[in-house]
Amino acid sequence: MVYVASEQRYDNMKYNRTGRSGLKLPAISLGLWHNFGGVHTLENSRDMLTRAFDLGITHFDLANNYGPPAGSAEETFGQVLRQDMAPYRDEMVISTKAGYYMWPGPYGEWGSRKYLVSSLDQSLKRMGLDYVDIFYSHRFDPDTPLEETMMALDHIVRSGKALYVGISSYSAEQTREAARILKELGTPLTIHQPRYSMLDRWIENGLQDELDVVGAGSIAFCPLEQGVLTSKYLNGVPEDSRAASGSQFLGKDQITPETVRKVRALNQVAATRGQSLAQMALAWVLRHGKVTSALIGASRVSQIEENIAALDNLEFSAEELQRIETILKSAPEQA
Repeated sequence: MVYVASEQRYDNMKYNRTGRSGLKLPAISLGLWHNFGGVHTLENSRDMLTRAFDLGITHFDLANNYGPPAGSAEETFGQVLRQDMAPYRDEMVISTKAGYYMWPGPYGEWGSRKYLVSSLDQSLKRMGLDYVDIFYSHRFDPDTPLEETMMALDHIVRSGKALYVGISSYSAEQTREAARILKELGTPLTIHQPRYSMLDRWIENGLQDELDVVGAGSIAFCPLEQGVLTSKYLNGVPEDSRAASGSQFLGKDQITPETVRKVRALNQVAATRGQSLAQMALAWVLRHGKVTSALIGASRVSQIEENIAALDNLEFSAEELQRIETILKSAPEQA
């Protein structure tokens, strides 16, 4: 069956301006880090991508190494784009990144001009695209001059291979310097993609303020802590969960008794708001308007539908915020 996008796709989604740029992103974006690789079924990937678009998610976030195997998430996305979503390309914001290991030898990772340009060329071929909307330096490279990495991003924009550039997981100081270099080159820093959630708040210690100063937006990855801030771990570690699967990204040792106690207490707050824990966690990340978009992952359509429903209630009372702070900062026996 030929895919035809819903005519109501823009009716309920909230779109936020990215820093001081003209680019708007949906408050909820879909990341293809997990569950879209070559080891997963194409039909489920297609269902999630098209349903997300029907619900107003216009931003799809990838990286060169997403899979598994590495590169296969981009291939999956490219196949769905060609078969179903090509007529809507100009309604989408498609991003990819380079920085982590992709191929052997000295030019297959980090932040050199050689690697970044070569990697983007490969990504464009895998997705069947002429350009991406956002291209990121996926991580700071301590061994390559920051000027070289930023000059590569500037070159990529000027060559027409990306419309905007961003950085991911750079510290506040690194972000300040990257933004300064890019400004001098004439290609402004548009967006930063940091990890941010109720359980990982490092960006509040300087990075958010720095982004305000340089005029860049932010998109938070892992706002649900890979499922920890959902109902999945309220009673420990289920056998079918990522933490039980031996994943390199989330292990059983991270689901501590203290974490479970806090998650249960947060779940009670969410219930009083008429939300699931996941919905409240997303709303919390988006509070105060400091974060442009929350980047979700999904393994099935129902998760996308549940997460987007977080936008039905983004407001927090002062009492709710204080209760959440008390839970997050409490000692183990109090959580």
